[in-house]
Amino acid sequence: MALLVALALFVAQAINLALLLRERSSFRVAQASRPAAFRLADAIDQEASGRRITPDRGRVRVAARSPITAEMAPQPEMAREVRAQLDEFGVRMRRVEVAIAPPGTYQVPLSRFERRMAARHGPEPPPETIVVAAQQPGGRWLVLAGGLPRGDTRLFWRLLAQTLILYGMVLLPVLWVARRISRPLRELAAAARAYSPRTPPRPLEEEGPPDVTAVIAAFNALSLRVTAMLDEKDRMLGAIGHDLRTPLAALRVRIESVEDEQDRARMADTIAEMNRTLEDILSLARLGRPSEPETEVDLAALVDAVVEDFRDLGDDVAFEEAERLRMRLRPSLIRRAVRNLIENAVKYAGAAEVSLRAGAASAAIVVADRGPGIPADRLDDVFGAFIRLETSRNRETGGIGLGLALARAIVEEAGGAIVLAARDGGGLVATITLPRG
Repeated sequence: MALLVALALFVAQAINLALLLRERSSFRVAQASRPAAFRLADAIDQEASGRRITPDRGRVRVAARSPITAEMAPQPEMAREVRAQLDEFGVRMRRVEVAIAPPGTYQVPLSRFERRMAARHGPEPPPETIVVAAQQPGGRWLVLAGGLPRGDTRLFWRLLAQTLILYGMVLLPVLWVARRISRPLRELAAAARAYSPRTPPRPLEEEGPPDVTAVIAAFNALSLRVTAMLDEKDRMLGAIGHDLRTPLAALRVRIESVEDEQDRARMADTIAEMNRTLEDILSLARLGRPSEPETEVDLAALVDAVVEDFRDLGDDVAFEEAERLRMRLRPSLIRRAVRNLIENAVKYAGAAEVSLRAGAASAAIVVADRGPGIPADRLDDVFGAFIRLETSRNRETGGIGLGLALARAIVEEAGGAIVLAARDGGGLVATITLPRG
């Protein structure tokens, strides 16, 4: 807004300057032409009354031909003005010519006053000379020469000062108003970017113009409604989880009465898979509002504990020993993300290699396998919920495609990133990067 106002003021002042320059040009023409016409008419009156025309009186002299040469700059507009003035005085001339001679190229006769001033103070620098030549009906030329009025250089500085005053009087209030509007808008944008369902909403102060305060009030109400909806969602998910776990537990008890051991084991596996699916869905839905607080833990020990759990089950999982690495995070969620990656590697490759790398600003947990891998154009697709690649992962491996989606959500909620990449020699490498500090 301030730039637009400044541009408008600049354009207005430019137009004003053009009009003033045009007016000053017209004034210079009139300033030079009217006295010239008066002196020419006065000289003709002197001649008609029997007095001789002398150059010292009005600087009018008689010449046989026009003194205007090709080196002089013709001034047709001034010539027309001189002729019009002479017509008003009742003086008829055959031709009227006006030209400007460069300084020092045309000798201008000085008046007595100018000669006295030059003798007292020294001659001034010669200005441009305006030469007016008027041809009488008899063929003689009356010539009048004088200094061209100098341009007023103070006009530019006066206009510049006026422009600066206008800028100060107009732009300062505009900048004040713009700041008064933009400050609450910036605070509103910052609050919108910083909104998190993990913390209770803090209402913004409603200030600024009426339109801005209305927007801030609407944002405050919206944040309260969103938080209330998320709270209701958590309560609903808790109720669903409780209601589903109860019949699943009852089914787990009832299958003990099945005599066929193979059928009983198959039913138990199905119930266990349903429980894991339920846990994954509830965990994915509750992310962003975790109840677990951040604590300082040893990341190397946490990863080692997850690896030991798989080893206890007889899985082939290797872990490179790493130094202690203290970090603030939510241990249960990070443990869940690492477990999901190792579980995928064990399912699809039969083994996993886990390592931990520490940097100055981040730490990386790497899970590598020698499985069938994932096509390069599908590496990002597998992070979607309920996405499974049938070409390399069949139904017998279990799962419904939530493991990687849940792992990415956990890591991103912690401010990190998870990336899949093809491994040299075949297989897949999954890297979790977490910020330190």
